[in-house]
Amino acid sequence: MNSATEAPPAAKPALARPWLDYGGVLTRWILGAIFVYMGLTKALHPEMFLKLLRQYDLTNSSLMLNSIAAGLPWFEVFCGLLLLAGIAVRGSAMLLLLMLVPFTFVVLKRALAVADIQHIALCAVRFDCGCGNGEVLICRKLVENALLILLSCWLVAGFGRRFAARFRLRLR
Repeated sequence: MNSATEAPPAAKPALARPWLDYGGVLTRWILGAIFVYMGLTKALHPEMFLKLLRQYDLTNSSLMLNSIAAGLPWFEVFCGLLLLAGIAVRGSAMLLLLMLVPFTFVVLKRALAVADIQHIALCAVRFDCGCGNGEVLICRKLVENALLILLSCWLVAGFGRRFAARFRLRLR
């Protein structure tokens, strides 16, 4: 049989290594738990979160600032619960990315300003960034956010679908 008439080899499944998908599930659960925790920490102390938000000078509108302080924590909890349940995994991870990336740049901008004012190294800057963990070293926080961004990208890429509610509903 010549090569022109041979049948092409059977296509491999999209995910030939199931450990990648199990890693995605673990990633989904870790991210979900982190965001539920951080969101609840802020939601249970909205006045403290509002004070921290004011330090970033994001807006001069008190209505906008109050809306962010009231809504963002519950939105984080909602996205975290969706990830834990395996509902809209890629969409939830994308929403987390849309929150994490700008927030990371805002934290970096504030840290650079503090370092400049206090004439200290960037990694020596310490303040409460509003994440729900209290006062942290900013270099540590930036690395933590970078890891959260990478984990979110992993889920946006399509991993973590195993044990997802959406796919169970589809099989019925």
